[in-house]
Amino acid sequence: MIFAAIALIVSSCKKDEIELEDTTISQDDAYAEKTFEDVSDMSDEAYDIGTGNHLKAFPGERMFLSECATVTLDTSVFPRELTIDFGEENCLCRDGKYRRGKIIMTFNGRYRHPGTVITTGFEDYYVNDNSVEGTKVVTNMGENDNGNLYFTIEVVGVIQREDGSTFSWNSSREREWIQGSDTGNRWDDIYLITGTAEGIRPNGLTWEREIIIPLRVELACRFIVSGSIELRPEGRPVRLLDYGDGACDNEATVTINGETFTIYLR
Repeated sequence: MIFAAIALIVSSCKKDEIELEDTTISQDDAYAEKTFEDVSDMSDEAYDIGTGNHLKAFPGERMFLSECATVTLDTSVFPRELTIDFGEENCLCRDGKYRRGKIIMTFNGRYRHPGTVITTGFEDYYVNDNSVEGTKVVTNMGENDNGNLYFTIEVVGVIQREDGSTFSWNSSREREWIQGSDTGNRWDDIYLITGTAEGIRPNGLTWEREIIIPLRVELACRFIVSGSIELRPEGRPVRLLDYGDGACDNEATVTINGETFTIYLR
């Protein structure tokens, strides 16, 4: 499986100008961002399936979970426990990714309720044969000054590629629910995400990133539709990752030392 979360498509002369080290920093960060964001979306879907509400919440096909994934909701314990078991062999999910192992989520209340804390961990979990470890904690903070529900999101993660190389990714973000909170249909949900992250690459060098323009996430679209991120890798030039102006497509741009290149998200 190809590990890169984004692929750089440029002319042959431009390819010669870009070092692999420069592009993989953006790839690692984007891959980690998407991997841990998918975990929350799959857990939401699994909860609806576990409680029998999936037909109401997901008109038509599910977004992630296929028949090879088993959902177990244990309400006899507190905090409640939700497990998504993809099995020991790769399970092809509806988003086109192969997964195996388990996602295990505990929660003390409903996602929409202020004060709810959702903690997610993993057991032998792989995405496209890349190992994912760590924890993700989502806390419902109630309404902000705009009258929208918002959540803090803390991630401590480690991802190991197929080739055995490992990088860490820790993030601290806020997610504002700006549309769809008053409906039972997750397809119309829209969030704005702000915050920072940092990582350590396989060569031991670090990078930091900051969301400059809030990332707009529309659950009806596979890709982040707008917003920008500044990446500051140790010993390398600062680069700006721009997701565009709102169109639901797989195009984005990376700017390094004043040179802008088109990339395609996966």
